[in-house]
Amino acid sequence: MKHFFRAALLASVCLAAPAMAQTAAPGGAASMGTAPDGASIVAVVNGQIISSQDVYAKARLLAISAGMNPTPDVIQRLSPQVTKHLIDEVLQQQEIAKRNITVSDDDVAGAIAHIEQGNNMPVGGLRQRLQALGVPFATMLAQLRTQLGWQQVLHQVLGQGLQPTPGDMNAEKAALKQALGSTQYHIAEIFIPVTGPDDETTARDFANTVIAQLRAGAPFPVIAAQFSQDQSALTGGDLGYVELNQLDSSVAATVTEMPVGAISNPIRVPGGYQIVQLQDKHEVGNQMQTVLSIRQVFAPYPAPITDGQIGPSQAAVINQLAAKAKQAHSCDDMTRLNASYGNVRPVDPGPVNLATVTPAAFQNLLNGLPLGQVSQPLVARDGVSVVMVCSRQQQAEALPSDDDIGNIIIQRRVEMESQQLLDNLRHRSVITQN
Repeated sequence: MKHFFRAALLASVCLAAPAMAQTAAPGGAASMGTAPDGASIVAVVNGQIISSQDVYAKARLLAISAGMNPTPDVIQRLSPQVTKHLIDEVLQQQEIAKRNITVSDDDVAGAIAHIEQGNNMPVGGLRQRLQALGVPFATMLAQLRTQLGWQQVLHQVLGQGLQPTPGDMNAEKAALKQALGSTQYHIAEIFIPVTGPDDETTARDFANTVIAQLRAGAPFPVIAAQFSQDQSALTGGDLGYVELNQLDSSVAATVTEMPVGAISNPIRVPGGYQIVQLQDKHEVGNQMQTVLSIRQVFAPYPAPITDGQIGPSQAAVINQLAAKAKQAHSCDDMTRLNASYGNVRPVDPGPVNLATVTPAAFQNLLNGLPLGQVSQPLVARDGVSVVMVCSRQQQAEALPSDDDIGNIIIQRRVEMESQQLLDNLRHRSVITQN
């Protein structure tokens, strides 16, 4: 089920704000800032140059994604943090290359497709939107390729130790059972690192800039995906529901005083500054959850979509499925229809907890789809799907499934390894900044 619902990496958060950014610059293109005339060297990482053009392109993408007008002043304010982010990206790229890890074009195309689906864009819509905003599409491609490759690095480093053992699973379940009746807090975070004494003021000022944008209405997941220097940036900063003892003591003390929806001031924690938003809180075990039974039909294309353009062969499959889906009036009809396409993907993904469905656009679709009605075609790179909701039930909150518990343990290990490995790479590298 998780492969059907989970968006990869930045899929659901990366470009949620550019539409807003188009109205954020009333002065038109002239007020959007212009690229520097000549490129200069900003930093050198193990002999690899980061130019002022690199910083400008990245800062512009970040500003637009955050709904900020990328004027020269904004670009200049973002540049120090963007430079640090690019240094880390270069370190990640060098480690990816050192390990001979290759990120395929198919992997990148799949991530783009997830972004487009999560933001209700047509196929090819991401490229068009960025081009309309004057952002090189190559900047986004490089970011996605690095993130995908870094995930492979982490999985390679962790190896067999990534997968939880039966003992790990039992310990996690025991901890979850012990938590029943306690208060949990749904937290989202943005982490701004402080890499040395000289970086303290810059990091704090940047954190305050980010907070100002959040309090002005910029979406937290978008800001976190672009600015946070923690692995949680890949999920829009969302930490899920946590207990106070899982948080830094300073963060825990702040969270208990915050109303739901509030955004904190910068909180000094080991390694940097943390910005948190309290999205919700509840008492474990006393919540109701919406559980869906659904059926999905997947029709594969003869060949994947390339360059974001739907060709005649893909269009034929989409139109054929749309026509056949009009004749499906029950979940049994959906089962038969999926079988006619060879059951390439399971028709029944099992019970679906609506609250865990991502991206948000797909969660909203399932929430609003009348029982027994087929959805509009959901176009992906390798095929097209339609879904039907068979039933909705309110159930008392239960422990997560074994799959979800395993994912919790894996994500925790990946986050810890990512930070440790990046710290080690910084210490072993020769980095100069101008």
